[in-house]
Amino acid sequence: MDIWEADKLILFIAFVIPGFISIKAYQLLFPGVTVPTTDQLIDAVAYSSINYALLIFPILGVEKSSLKEVHPTLYYIFYLFVFFIAPIAWVLIWRFLRTRKFFKRNAPHPTAKPWDYVFSQGKPYWAKVHLKDGTIIAGRYAEKSFASSAPAQEQIYLEETWVINEKGGFERPKNNTEGVIILSSEISHLELRN
Repeated sequence: MDIWEADKLILFIAFVIPGFISIKAYQLLFPGVTVPTTDQLIDAVAYSSINYALLIFPILGVEKSSLKEVHPTLYYIFYLFVFFIAPIAWVLIWRFLRTRKFFKRNAPHPTAKPWDYVFSQGKPYWAKVHLKDGTIIAGRYAEKSFASSAPAQEQIYLEETWVINEKGGFERPKNNTEGVIILSSEISHLELRN
């Protein structure tokens, strides 16, 4: 059995590529634990099969029509949609459903860590980072700031660091600083304010 024979290669592409695209799109939208590609082969075949099941009627309609002979460009565009666009569309639809209240009550949220959930929203915050040694670093998390996302270790870059007054409030920005990067191994907890 030679896997490089044309019919076997076409079957492989047809039942792996759409599922693989869905898996990669999902991983981009919901970063989490990275699974080796070799372990994702069965999932890719399953997701490809779901893709075809959801598109069975349009596929049958196109195959029964004379679209291939009359408009070959539209025929190939349709299959580009089936192989590449639809797998991403299903992920976007699934993401939309998974973030609705109904799903949140009945299934775990697709974002695995609160860190990723909070910082993926892109909101600006005044942050107080409490370190394990008792030190508090205050700063502004805004447009130029950055927080890592899974599967990377949690780290945060605050674009501005601030001096804290005696009452624990933000007094003024520190002079001659371009911000601070804080590693999660040093963080006890993080306090965010609007």
